[in-house]
Amino acid sequence: MTKTPILVAICLMLALNIAAETKVHIVYLGERQHDDPDSVTESHHQMLWSILGSKEAAHDSMVYSYRHGFSAFAAKLTDSQVIQLSELPEVVHVIRDRFYELQTTRTWDYLKHTSRHPKNLLNQTNMGDKVIIGVVDSGIWPESESFSDNGLGPIPKRWKGSCVSKQSFNGSTVCNRKLIGAKYFISGLIGGADESNWNTTENPEYVSPRDFNGHGTHVSATAAGSFVADASYLALGRGTARGGAPRARIAMYKACWHLASIGTATCSAADMLKAIDEAIHDGVDVLSISTSFPIPLFPEVDARDAMAVGAFHAVAKGIPVVCSGGNAGPASQTVTNTAPWIITVAATTQDRSFPTLITLGNNITIVGQALYQGPDMDFTGLVYPEGPGASNETFSGVCEDLAKNPARIIKEKIVLCFTKSTDYGTVIQAASDVFNLDGYGVIVARNPGYQLNPCDGFPCLAVDYELGTDILFYIRSTRSPVAKIQPTRTLVGLPVATKVATFSSRGPSSISPAILKPDIAAPGVNILAATSPNDTFYDRGFAMKSGTSMSTPVVAGIVALLKSLHPHWSPAAIRSAIVTTAWRTDPSGEPIFADGSNRKLADPFDYGGGVVNSEKAAKPGLVYDMGVNDYVLYLCSVGYTDSSITRLVRKKTVCANPKPSVLDLNLPSITIPNLAKEVTLTRTVTNVGPVGSVYKAVIEAPMGVNVTVTPRTLVFNAKTRKLSFKVRVITNHRVNTGYYFGSLTWTDSVHNVVIPVSVRTQILQRYYDEN
Repeated sequence: MTKTPILVAICLMLALNIAAETKVHIVYLGERQHDDPDSVTESHHQMLWSILGSKEAAHDSMVYSYRHGFSAFAAKLTDSQVIQLSELPEVVHVIRDRFYELQTTRTWDYLKHTSRHPKNLLNQTNMGDKVIIGVVDSGIWPESESFSDNGLGPIPKRWKGSCVSKQSFNGSTVCNRKLIGAKYFISGLIGGADESNWNTTENPEYVSPRDFNGHGTHVSATAAGSFVADASYLALGRGTARGGAPRARIAMYKACWHLASIGTATCSAADMLKAIDEAIHDGVDVLSISTSFPIPLFPEVDARDAMAVGAFHAVAKGIPVVCSGGNAGPASQTVTNTAPWIITVAATTQDRSFPTLITLGNNITIVGQALYQGPDMDFTGLVYPEGPGASNETFSGVCEDLAKNPARIIKEKIVLCFTKSTDYGTVIQAASDVFNLDGYGVIVARNPGYQLNPCDGFPCLAVDYELGTDILFYIRSTRSPVAKIQPTRTLVGLPVATKVATFSSRGPSSISPAILKPDIAAPGVNILAATSPNDTFYDRGFAMKSGTSMSTPVVAGIVALLKSLHPHWSPAAIRSAIVTTAWRTDPSGEPIFADGSNRKLADPFDYGGGVVNSEKAAKPGLVYDMGVNDYVLYLCSVGYTDSSITRLVRKKTVCANPKPSVLDLNLPSITIPNLAKEVTLTRTVTNVGPVGSVYKAVIEAPMGVNVTVTPRTLVFNAKTRKLSFKVRVITNHRVNTGYYFGSLTWTDSVHNVVIPVSVRTQILQRYYDEN
């Protein structure tokens, strides 16, 4: 009789366990404990088997085994299984899978990155012919002309990757000597929280390396697209389109997927980690990753930040990782991908604009920005919806509310509206609403910005608030306001100035403010490159897109060429070369401004070292180099435990006591977020220029701050390639301040090796420390 309740209880517990919800988690184990990848995978299965109770259950639960660059696995686990795994001594973290967002011809001329000189970087490296760029993104459209392999030699023999054939993607026929690898990773997505969003009968995605929304195609073509003659978009000028390293090879790792239910793409951390792990194994030379996760940020070695963890293992194996800084600007402290081993990229405009003339009835002409290639629009009624209406009518000049206006107000008129949004999607939606109300065009007044998209042949123009107000005053000044619109022109060169884009995320880093982020800036507004035919803005195979997603592959292409020219340089040396040689004015010598609520001169939190200058980066003179040991000191300085660091780097680590200063990390920048009185820090430079070089220090101190360098002269010879120096920084401020900016330059009259200096005085902290 007593056995029956026990059996019922056991059956109930089993039923509850079976019914318990499983979710994808990443079990992170740090560095590999075996050199054989199969042994690494076997150890993962054995660990999972010990918790789940059988080989079959372990096999069904396993999503991925990460076994090349590091040791980890992704599995579908219940909450109780997560707890059990977390208690195992060899486990560093067990964390829930999370999801990242994609950060969405003229570029290279603007950057003076051309092949016209026989000794420039492109010609010295044969345009990157031997370099392999791995792209983790939304896939690729292989039929694009940008991925032609005409004139390319054989695939590098060290390549170990492959092209996977699946839905609408025959790897044996579409891959070639340009597109040498293509894989896809979706198990994390469909096995996780977003499984309900994935319906293969309703979702238009390709379950293969083929790109649906065009983002991955655009990024790949920007980094390493082949030459395409007579490329154009909406007839807005024609020219030769190409990538930064036009003969480099491309390997696509599709880990981002378009979800019809939410209308955008998302990337599972589990899938992204697997993509990076495979790329390390396959033999890529550079990784370009245009995704990021919004703040708040996780610690850089917490597996919840798949980018930082995967990038650490790639960098440890000599592979530079270039990532987008995010599109959450112009607010400060919004930059992402902030780990010091990642090259983080901001976005700027370039010297190209698309002026579209609006002539008012009073003969005043106003210049808007648009991509309108329709016919000239003669004088047409112009309206700003406002004023009293009937009791059941709503008048609104707010762009987001245009659809609420009565049709009789909008019909056959050009409509002026105002918005606080900086997203160009607001312009497109306003155009759609006016079109549906039988209007003839829309003029959107908004915060200054330069991202543009066409509106399916419908006139949709953007102006800033000042010009919008001028138009509004004209409308109010006459009973019958009218305007006419001319098609868009393309203007390049002077007088178009460079600006940091409004959307580009800004520093300082919210997780480690002593690490300057972003590192570098590159054009990321209205970038013309290949796309997918499914792209809303597809035109003749190309589209213009904006975002730090677009500036990232610009830098990745240049990094690939530097890797080809200097194959033994570490990722840190390459990062140093592009930061210390960057333009702090635009290429024409004019100052760079930062767009936002108030336009201002750009500073290091807007663009890092400045705008990337490929030719100067090829011969930087000195570099601030780092390796794994330097990153270990960083991890110690910010308080990671000895055991976590040991598992990460596969080397017994005991942090010094007192712990090292994060200010001594050998970055090509100095950022002091909490200077109370004075501090002395150390940097080391390596001579990569002429053997007998002599450099002298030139200091541009931040306002109210004294900066001294010891020694002031660095003398190199055949035996002395590395030299250290100390920087003493003293504040003269007596109150808390914001950041002030300066620079430290080492010059030998040929090379100017410039690092940004950012200092914030924090007197209040000193007061509490002393009292």
